[in-house]
Amino acid sequence: MAPYLLGLRLDGRRVLVVGGGRVAQRRIPALLDAGASVTLISPSVTPALDDLIAAGRVTWEGRPYQVGDCDGAWLVHVCTDHREVNTAVAAEAEAKRIWCVRADDKDASAAWTPAHGRVDEIGVAVTAGGDPRRAAGIRDAIVGALRDGTVDARRHRTRPVGVALVGGGPGDPGLITVRGRQLLAQADVVVADRLAPRALLDELSPDVELIDAAKVPYGRSLSQEKINELLVEHARMGKFVVRLKGGDPFVFGRGGEEMIACARAGIPVTVVPGITSAVAVPGAAGVPVTHRGVSQEFHVVSVHVAPGDPRSTVDWPGLARSAGTLILLMAVERIKEIAEALLRDGRSPETPVMVVQDGTLPTQRAVTATLSTVAERVTAAGVRPPAIVIVGEVVKVGQEIEMVRAERVP
Repeated sequence: MAPYLLGLRLDGRRVLVVGGGRVAQRRIPALLDAGASVTLISPSVTPALDDLIAAGRVTWEGRPYQVGDCDGAWLVHVCTDHREVNTAVAAEAEAKRIWCVRADDKDASAAWTPAHGRVDEIGVAVTAGGDPRRAAGIRDAIVGALRDGTVDARRHRTRPVGVALVGGGPGDPGLITVRGRQLLAQADVVVADRLAPRALLDELSPDVELIDAAKVPYGRSLSQEKINELLVEHARMGKFVVRLKGGDPFVFGRGGEEMIACARAGIPVTVVPGITSAVAVPGAAGVPVTHRGVSQEFHVVSVHVAPGDPRSTVDWPGLARSAGTLILLMAVERIKEIAEALLRDGRSPETPVMVVQDGTLPTQRAVTATLSTVAERVTAAGVRPPAIVIVGEVVKVGQEIEMVRAERVP
């Protein structure tokens, strides 16, 4: 007969474990996590169990099992190396109507311990006809799907509230954080940026409202004020809103403005950091932003206005004098003015430059040049946003890495 699966609430209840070997070492921590009051009976224990005993988390009686040890227990686990002892413990528990898990004989065991896992408040328990390895494999698949959000696990009784500012990473949907994907799977409304990982949107449930908050350079865009209003409006309606952004919400993502707007409206906000493209895209192109003996600093700059523009707050002369790596975002369409400013303020014309378009995506491509030739090269190659510009000697490190790789290819 198939077992009847039941979640036992063991908080404060006595659980007896007979046997102090590796099986007990695996099971006792889970019992403690459930709040059980664990008594362990065994002449000897493993070092890991000894640590739990020394910490006062387990009551240990260093002796063999005796008749009467099951008294007062709500649950018994027997896992000694001696079949006759396991049989005797199971028989006593059965006579006293206490559920007993017997590790050595699934067919003689009154109860089975499932392969269990937990993702937030969701508990997963799997039995597979007494085959623990098969059960563990199925458990791992389910837990993995819950963690990455590919299983619809939206709450219905206790729903999340407010707004979550989720950093979606540099573009590849596999680079969003586990927490970000979990919250995305819980959303009632998703307000998505143009640079958010769009492939994840195809996985949303059909009833999720999707709002396109794209800001296309020199084209159609949704104002930041309107985005703020939408977040507050939907959250006030009791919906859980995920603001899905490219990179990190607080790295040129205007997440601070959205958080302030929600705070003023009394809307709770959860912030999920993302992997910023400023670091991820150079890494995907094989370029470390710092390298021992080459660069011990890097500067991340938004170039939404060109050097010399009255609205610019960037210290371009200071960046030109710096020996650190420059990571320039939103810079492709102003690359000529940038190069001229850096050259004018002292950077060498031979400074290596790499421009990476569509970083981390299958369409990723890179153009290498020097500071004196980069504008011409970018124009000739037809590089378009989104792209990251890397300025500094670390570009040569990336080229060296690529050469070593090429030499090792048979």
